[in-house]
Amino acid sequence: MLSGNLVSGGSAISCPHGGRVVPASALSAGVRIDGHQVPTASDAFIVSGCRHTIDGVPHPCATVRWTPHRDSVLVDGSPVLLDSTSALCFSAALVPQGPPVVAASTRGVTSR
Repeated sequence: MLSGNLVSGGSAISCPHGGRVVPASALSAGVRIDGHQVPTASDAFIVSGCRHTIDGVPHPCATVRWTPHRDSVLVDGSPVLLDSTSALCFSAALVPQGPPVVAASTRGVTSR
């Protein structure tokens, strides 16, 4: 069984170093939660304000890649994102930097 809270355009998402994560591509126009569009796994997500460094050299998170469960709920043919959906933040050089943090929301989804 797949469960978790639905991620929407109003969800607070950050990289593990405190940078802000936002959808960068066009979101579904037809599905909204509390007036916010619902992003899917096919949307691009960018990170801004990440202050991650390695030995004093900046290595900020730049993007997030989501890996939805194969039995996910679909919007426009693409899986929706839950706060329990696997994801990783990546640097501009595509180095994995850890999972994003999705703040708790109140909209739950359960799929069997």
